[in-house]
Amino acid sequence: MIDEKLEPVLAQVLRRNPGEAEFHQAVTEVLESLGPVVAKRPDYLDHALIERICEPERQVIFRVPWVDDRGDVQINRGFRVQFNSALGPYKGGLRFHPSVNIGIIKFLGFEQIFKNALTGLPIGGGKGGSDFDPKGRSDGEIMRFCQSYMTELHRHLGEYTDVPAGDIGVGGREIGYLFGQYKRLTNRYEAGVLTGKGLAYGGSRARTEATGYGAVYFVERMLGTRGTGFAGKRAVVSGSGNVAIYTIEKIEELGGKVIACSDSNGYIVDESGIDLDLVKEIKEVRRERISQYAARQSSARFVETGSIWDVPCDVAMPSATQNELTGKDARTLIANGVIAVGEGANMPSTPEAVRFFLEAGVLFGPGKAANAGGVATSALEMQQNASRDSWTFEQTERRLAEIMHGIHDTCAATAEEYGRPGDYVLGANVAGFVRVAEAMTALGVI
Repeated sequence: MIDEKLEPVLAQVLRRNPGEAEFHQAVTEVLESLGPVVAKRPDYLDHALIERICEPERQVIFRVPWVDDRGDVQINRGFRVQFNSALGPYKGGLRFHPSVNIGIIKFLGFEQIFKNALTGLPIGGGKGGSDFDPKGRSDGEIMRFCQSYMTELHRHLGEYTDVPAGDIGVGGREIGYLFGQYKRLTNRYEAGVLTGKGLAYGGSRARTEATGYGAVYFVERMLGTRGTGFAGKRAVVSGSGNVAIYTIEKIEELGGKVIACSDSNGYIVDESGIDLDLVKEIKEVRRERISQYAARQSSARFVETGSIWDVPCDVAMPSATQNELTGKDARTLIANGVIAVGEGANMPSTPEAVRFFLEAGVLFGPGKAANAGGVATSALEMQQNASRDSWTFEQTERRLAEIMHGIHDTCAATAEEYGRPGDYVLGANVAGFVRVAEAMTALGVI
């Protein structure tokens, strides 16, 4: 329930942003946690501080024309929402997917404010993308699209202004094309203006692995509060992209066994444990559907219908997309004995699912805390670029683990402080909000 003092804030958000269901969901979830905060700190209601946090500082929507391989002109829509810069330059990924619209970008940007705050690093929150679908497109088409997208976006970027990274549909290839066009347009080798770059031109080691690794570090820390870890646990990881692949890798390193993963066509189950090398070959090299895993692995089966969350497991790691894990799925997981859920994607569990997990006493790591490893390592890449330095993989991973453990401990301590021990949703929302609110208060009404 939302505190009555915050009901007018939510009503205003709903009225001013009609039809943006994901954004409404993200704002509601945060405001539901803030009742105890405004009771303790009523000054946070002064000067419309919470209303300002819910309103982006800037929203950019633009046309992206490009020419396909047949010579036909295509038109897509580009977005960049610069949500909050109280803690530092806007920081958040670019998503290229046909489902992208302004509401989804605003939800992602709003979540990014608090996620970035939890890292303790000097980065604000933003997000961007396009309804362009890179699937089935040639390298030349993707390059021309990225060049057109950056032609408009570059005027809104800068290492002290806004620093995008990758997200769904935007990997190393796309970041390379985007950075090349930025360099061409500005005549500046401003490496710190994009993160997720290749190692050959200013990228950070462990950035590819960071979101997946970080989510596992967070869940391992949660499990530790109950005297256990991943060793001997069965895990299910949705998705088979970058986040899912490196979530699987780190779980296996820690002694767990991942038995299922998925893509948009269905999911595979391999009771002998997912062969990660085969998944990488299928998804990263061949760019094929996950069903090919079952075609090549006799111990596996492919399921085209139903839900991956029907597979019994100890640990569930939703790592694909928003609202993929429903209330029904949560009930199934609970009935099958799940003890921990870590969100590798942004808001992959519906509000009903989150409520069921919390009521059942399942350890639940919300995305704004559990998947903060990617943006944390992006900030470390910015640090290396600024100092003209390059760290080893081990240095970067060690710092990533420290940050994720710190996020966990901050969330746990905050939940304890506000009388809800073990509630990482409240802990993450409140800890992230307080850090941003303190900065905004110090900066005045701007």
